[in-house]
Amino acid sequence: MSVFGRIFRLSRLAGDRMEQAYTPYGIGRPEFDVLATLRRAGDPFQLSPGELAASMMLSTGGTTARLDRLERAGMIERLPSPSDRRGVLVRLTRPGFDVVEQAVGAGLAEQQDLLAHLSPEKQRQLDALLREALRG
Repeated sequence: MSVFGRIFRLSRLAGDRMEQAYTPYGIGRPEFDVLATLRRAGDPFQLSPGELAASMMLSTGGTTARLDRLERAGMIERLPSPSDRRGVLVRLTRPGFDVVEQAVGAGLAEQQDLLAHLSPEKQRQLDALLREALRG
């Protein structure tokens, strides 16, 4: 129980700190996930709503609500699909790209800060142990 208690506490702490890191950019973790998924897709930073939902392991309804918020904020745009008259593509806008780039940096800084008290060797050990536990 102690192992899982600590894993849950660390996860909650990390989640809270990530949420705080994204706040100055006008986004939360759900919006960050969309923007980061589009960023990882590579130029032209666009995917269909279905591809986004699958990549984030979300329902299409949950994805739509996130897309609506990001579109209102000017961070994404919905475009007609050139290959499917009924289809739509979701594209990262320049402001959305800038936000996700900054938010990634802020999030990584928080993650590094959370583990800064561990030596690099202990961080590698922790990574290896968690990877092994997840393989089981």
